[in-house]
Amino acid sequence: MGMHRWGQRIVCTVLLAGMLASPAYAVGTSAASAVLIEQTSGRVLYQQNPDDERLIASITKIMTAVVALEHADKARSYTVTAADMAEGSSMYLKPGDTLQLEELLYGLMLVSGNDAALAVAHCVAESLEAFVALMNETAERLGMTHTHFANPNGLDAEGHYSSARDMAVLAAYALENQDFRRIVSTASVTIGERYLANHNKLLRMCEGCIGVKTGFTKAAGRTLVSAATRDGMTLVCTTLNDGDDWNDHMALMDYGFANYRMETAVPAGRVLASALVREGTVVSVPLTAADDLCYPLTGDEKLTVVARAPLSIPAPVVPGQAVGEVCAYLEGEEVAKVDLIAAAPSAKKEPQAPAVHWWDRAF
Repeated sequence: MGMHRWGQRIVCTVLLAGMLASPAYAVGTSAASAVLIEQTSGRVLYQQNPDDERLIASITKIMTAVVALEHADKARSYTVTAADMAEGSSMYLKPGDTLQLEELLYGLMLVSGNDAALAVAHCVAESLEAFVALMNETAERLGMTHTHFANPNGLDAEGHYSSARDMAVLAAYALENQDFRRIVSTASVTIGERYLANHNKLLRMCEGCIGVKTGFTKAAGRTLVSAATRDGMTLVCTTLNDGDDWNDHMALMDYGFANYRMETAVPAGRVLASALVREGTVVSVPLTAADDLCYPLTGDEKLTVVARAPLSIPAPVVPGQAVGEVCAYLEGEEVAKVDLIAAAPSAKKEPQAPAVHWWDRAF
């Protein structure tokens, strides 16, 4: 949206120098590929071969869970068949067992059941192929350009790969879903006769850890996606083929939280401008930020905030109506944006009846 289209342009600089001690210690990993991002903005805080396409093993199941939660009711019932039996890690399903989709998702994400992955796929879609197609459609929608799925469980297969960056982007998106977030942060659960303990040791080892998923095959090596929240900021970390992944993730999380903080450049509801109302019952309405405008910053960085809005808008005006936008810039590049909304209503002025003169009454 070009600046020239807006009647008003309000600029303010948010200076955040010296707010952090900013320990600039070096950090590295044993991984072939690694990335650390902030969840809401996607800002990359650390990267190492982030776009290399590699085998990913069971962190695949993050996508399996996302597709299931977006395409089916979690209370949907499913009866296990022989087609759901699989090699490798298992939640020990037997043909004839009947479970709800949500219960299968616990088996998928806590104990990495390859049988659970097949059961989820068959519960949600008409066929395994149809489910995998949904996985690839979702990857494309999320801009995961270094990813392709061939199955829902992550067993090594031709045409089954992703990158550290893509998997971090996927996990950041998945964590917006409250059901997903609840499942992956669960330390243990009992499903019928089954006791499922989460394989993700970081839930007890890493401060603020809220999930996400472990993986391993001989060819892929150890793969891990984790997320942690501290002081209102959530970081997501991915490592691929990493023999020391628990320690690497804890070190990367500590690095991220020590060097970055989530800064609210404009809080939701702050009045930034006003707009005249054409043919309205009020002269003008105040314009406010629809949501918090936030971005993770190091101690010596500053944001420039630009609010853009027309000088006037037509009546009627409804509170919450998007009128313009508020953008945050870091070193001249737009990094975050929220709507600028009307904070008060205005009805449309009723047309006045024409004046009646004395001569109109003459007879």
